[in-house]
Amino acid sequence: MSQTPDSAVRTYIEQHRAAFLADLAEWLRIPSVSAQPDHAPDVRRSADWLAAKLTESGFPTAEVWETAGAPAVFAEWPAGDPGAPTVLVYGHHDVQPAAREDGWDSDPFEPVVREDRLYARGAADDKGQVFFHTLGVRAHLAATGRTAPAVHLKLLIEGEEESGSPHFRALVEQHAERLAADAVIVSDTGMWSEDTPTVCTGMRGLAECQIVLHGPDQDIHSGAFGGAVPNPATVAARLVAALHDEHARVAIPGFYDGIVELGERERQLWAELPFDEASWLREAHSYATEGEAGHTTLERIWARPTAEVNGIGGGYQGPGSKTIIPSSALLKLSFRLVAGQEPDHIEKIVRAWAADRIPAGIRAEITFLPATRPCLTPLDHPGLQSLARAMGRAFESPIRFTRSGGSGPAADLQDVLAAPVLFLGISVPSDGWHAPNEKVELGLLLKGVETSAYLWGDLAENWRHAP
Repeated sequence: MSQTPDSAVRTYIEQHRAAFLADLAEWLRIPSVSAQPDHAPDVRRSADWLAAKLTESGFPTAEVWETAGAPAVFAEWPAGDPGAPTVLVYGHHDVQPAAREDGWDSDPFEPVVREDRLYARGAADDKGQVFFHTLGVRAHLAATGRTAPAVHLKLLIEGEEESGSPHFRALVEQHAERLAADAVIVSDTGMWSEDTPTVCTGMRGLAECQIVLHGPDQDIHSGAFGGAVPNPATVAARLVAALHDEHARVAIPGFYDGIVELGERERQLWAELPFDEASWLREAHSYATEGEAGHTTLERIWARPTAEVNGIGGGYQGPGSKTIIPSSALLKLSFRLVAGQEPDHIEKIVRAWAADRIPAGIRAEITFLPATRPCLTPLDHPGLQSLARAMGRAFESPIRFTRSGGSGPAADLQDVLAAPVLFLGISVPSDGWHAPNEKVELGLLLKGVETSAYLWGDLAENWRHAP
């Protein structure tokens, strides 16, 4: 089996480090804030810049794809071997809003290096983690003598991730044939810590709803009518109280149908992570853990579904008292979903659960937002094993496995393309995504380059034997 020589890869990366970082800094200077309309020209400029740079890096195809919102970038570099696997790399080029007065120590769109850390908005989330693939593929080619990657390599770099990816699924569906892949690499993620390199194996899905409860046609006197007509605020409270049983399990009938239970091997691997609950609570700005009985904190946030009250309101909220029965009340609920759960099923059972508990005289309006399905790649999947090997070579360290408790557009790629999702990220919690003084550790960024350089050859060698 041929392998990319580690020394050759590292030499190439070191020789091109300065130019790579200079290019990244140039991209980071573009304030591609998708959430702010005034920056729409900058988001487009960011897409144009990336497409041009990918062409300069060697990609035969690099295009700016239009959406109903901000543009995305697609690039493709076919392998020399027609039978090689096809890999699609996902990331995003838009960034969160940032201003010096938010608490930054320097201009967020003027990159600066301090103590081997690159500070700028987008340094970690996500321009830095997108851009390491450009040097990674060139190191792969230089070290192996290839003129094309060992895999058919595609990139899809979104322009609206920080605005909720409102047009992303439609974009993927529109271009599904060109995006077809055997595996998706998501480089919009991170690791456990600088000393504990990890690979994420999945993300939870998300279903959200709003329930508006209408009672009297207007607020009415609680003395004249209280105790004789239904109170929508009371009904809201009863619905919230009925969400969970005494063991903190979601009490909606059918909620756990079909879920993929956490395997014993993965449970043991998580137990080996250097998890400090006291530190985690400080990060959570909380004072105690709570959750479904029989599961650890990591299991609760990575492998178990949840039902959360995101908002509740109704009736008088001002100073003093106002003795009324309010005319309406409001609940906002969200459900984090794990593998095996379908958003359509969750919507159906939540509607039925609420209907069973809403008394006569209360009208309910239940609205569900567009949902995100969960994604999970089994530990023994050959693509995941290739990623872990490539990362282990780069870090010269055993690679552990995590999941993400959050949700994202990766599931759209999994659903539309019917391809497993693999997470390759080198960011660490201290990088401060969405916060002032966002940064990326340059040493880790270059480890991402190195991982990318090893990955394509490993996938090409081992994918053919996949079941």
